[in-house]
Amino acid sequence: MDYTVSKKVDGEFDSVVEKTVDALEDAGFGVLSDIDVRATFAKKLDEEFRQYRILGACNPGLARQGLDADIELGALLPCNVVVYESDDDIVVSAVDPERLLGVADDPDLDAVAEDAADRFDRALGDL
Repeated sequence: MDYTVSKKVDGEFDSVVEKTVDALEDAGFGVLSDIDVRATFAKKLDEEFRQYRILGACNPGLARQGLDADIELGALLPCNVVVYESDDDIVVSAVDPERLLGVADDPDLDAVAEDAADRFDRALGDL
Protein backbone atom coordinates (compact mmCIF):
# COMPACT_ATOMS: atom_id res chain seq x y z
CA MET A 1 0.00 0.00 0.00
CA ASP A 2 1.56 3.28 -1.14
CA TYR A 3 1.16 6.16 1.26
CA THR A 4 3.74 8.53 -0.21
CA VAL A 5 4.70 10.16 -3.47
CA SER A 6 8.44 10.15 -4.10
CA LYS A 7 11.07 11.43 -6.46
CA LYS A 8 14.79 10.79 -6.81
CA VAL A 9 16.72 14.03 -7.08
CA ASP A 10 20.30 14.61 -8.19
CA GLY A 11 22.47 16.87 -6.10
CA GLU A 12 24.15 17.36 -2.78
CA PHE A 13 21.97 16.51 0.23
CA ASP A 14 21.76 19.95 1.87
CA SER A 15 21.13 21.57 -1.50
CA VAL A 16 18.24 19.16 -2.18
CA VAL A 17 16.76 20.00 1.24
CA GLU A 18 16.91 23.72 0.38
CA LYS A 19 15.37 23.12 -3.05
CA THR A 20 12.63 21.06 -1.43
CA VAL A 21 11.79 23.82 1.06
CA ASP A 22 11.70 26.34 -1.81
CA ALA A 23 9.47 24.08 -3.93
CA LEU A 24 7.10 23.56 -1.00
CA GLU A 25 6.92 27.32 -0.43
CA ASP A 26 6.21 27.89 -4.13
CA ALA A 27 3.33 25.39 -3.81
CA GLY A 28 1.88 27.29 -0.84
CA PHE A 29 3.34 25.31 2.05
CA GLY A 30 5.36 26.61 4.93
CA VAL A 31 7.85 24.36 6.67
CA LEU A 32 6.94 24.48 10.35
CA SER A 33 9.48 21.94 11.54
CA ASP A 34 12.74 20.41 10.34
CA ILE A 35 13.90 17.30 12.17
CA ASP A 36 17.44 16.10 11.49
CA VAL A 37 17.03 12.38 12.21
CA ARG A 38 20.73 11.65 11.73
CA ALA A 39 21.74 14.26 14.35
CA THR A 40 19.00 13.14 16.73
CA PHE A 41 20.07 9.48 16.56
CA ALA A 42 23.71 10.47 17.06
CA LYS A 43 22.87 12.57 20.12
CA LYS A 44 20.17 10.41 21.74
CA LEU A 45 21.27 6.91 20.73
CA ASP A 46 24.97 7.39 19.98
CA GLU A 47 24.27 5.65 16.66
CA GLU A 48 25.00 6.57 13.05
CA PHE A 49 22.27 6.87 10.44
CA ARG A 50 22.05 8.05 6.86
CA GLN A 51 21.24 11.71 6.19
CA TYR A 52 17.50 11.97 6.77
CA ARG A 53 15.39 15.06 7.36
CA ILE A 54 11.69 15.28 8.16
CA LEU A 55 10.07 18.53 7.06
CA GLY A 56 6.68 19.37 8.57
CA ALA A 57 4.81 21.18 5.77
CA CYS A 58 1.58 23.10 6.22
CA ASN A 59 -0.67 25.26 4.08
CA PRO A 60 -2.58 27.44 6.57
CA GLY A 61 -5.64 27.81 4.35
CA LEU A 62 -5.98 24.07 3.83
CA ALA A 63 -5.30 23.42 7.51
CA ARG A 64 -8.08 25.85 8.44
CA GLN A 65 -10.53 24.20 6.04
CA GLY A 66 -9.63 20.78 7.41
CA LEU A 67 -9.92 21.82 11.04
CA ASP A 68 -13.27 23.51 10.34
CA ALA A 69 -14.51 20.20 8.94
CA ASP A 70 -12.97 18.02 11.67
CA ILE A 71 -11.32 19.50 14.74
CA GLU A 72 -9.45 16.23 15.42
CA LEU A 73 -7.61 16.62 12.10
CA GLY A 74 -4.82 18.44 13.91
CA ALA A 75 -3.50 15.04 14.99
CA LEU A 76 -2.58 14.44 11.33
CA LEU A 77 -0.93 17.81 10.77
CA PRO A 78 1.48 18.98 9.53
CA CYS A 79 1.98 16.83 6.45
CA ASN A 80 5.46 15.36 6.43
CA VAL A 81 7.98 15.45 3.62
CA VAL A 82 11.22 13.50 4.01
CA VAL A 83 14.55 13.97 2.28
CA TYR A 84 17.00 11.10 2.66
CA GLU A 85 20.05 9.38 1.22
CA SER A 86 19.38 6.16 -0.68
CA ASP A 87 22.43 4.44 -2.17
CA ASP A 88 23.73 7.01 -4.69
CA ASP A 89 20.52 9.06 -4.78
CA ILE A 90 18.68 11.60 -2.70
CA VAL A 91 14.97 10.82 -2.34
CA VAL A 92 12.24 13.33 -1.56
CA SER A 93 9.06 11.68 -0.36
CA ALA A 94 5.81 13.36 0.69
CA VAL A 95 2.87 11.83 2.49
CA ASP A 96 -0.10 11.26 0.17
CA PRO A 97 -2.71 13.61 1.65
CA GLU A 98 -5.58 11.68 0.09
CA ARG A 99 -4.46 8.49 1.83
CA LEU A 100 -3.69 10.34 5.06
CA LEU A 101 -7.01 12.16 5.26
CA GLY A 102 -8.81 9.04 4.08
CA VAL A 103 -8.46 7.66 7.61
CA ALA A 104 -10.93 10.33 8.75
CA ASP A 105 -13.57 8.89 6.38
CA ASP A 106 -15.13 12.34 6.03
CA PRO A 107 -16.24 13.48 2.57
CA ASP A 108 -15.92 17.11 3.74
CA LEU A 109 -12.14 16.60 3.70
CA ASP A 110 -11.94 15.25 0.13
CA ALA A 111 -11.42 18.66 -1.49
CA VAL A 112 -8.75 19.59 1.06
CA ALA A 113 -6.91 16.32 0.45
CA GLU A 114 -7.11 16.71 -3.31
CA ASP A 115 -5.80 20.28 -3.19
CA ALA A 116 -2.93 19.29 -0.90
CA ALA A 117 -2.07 16.31 -3.15
CA ASP A 118 -1.99 18.56 -6.22
CA ARG A 119 0.32 20.97 -4.40
CA PHE A 120 2.70 18.18 -3.36
CA ASP A 121 2.75 16.87 -6.92
CA ARG A 122 3.66 20.37 -8.13
CA ALA A 123 6.39 20.72 -5.52
CA LEU A 124 7.95 17.35 -6.37
CA GLY A 125 7.66 18.14 -10.08
CA ASP A 126 9.68 21.33 -9.53
CA LEU A 127 12.64 19.42 -8.07
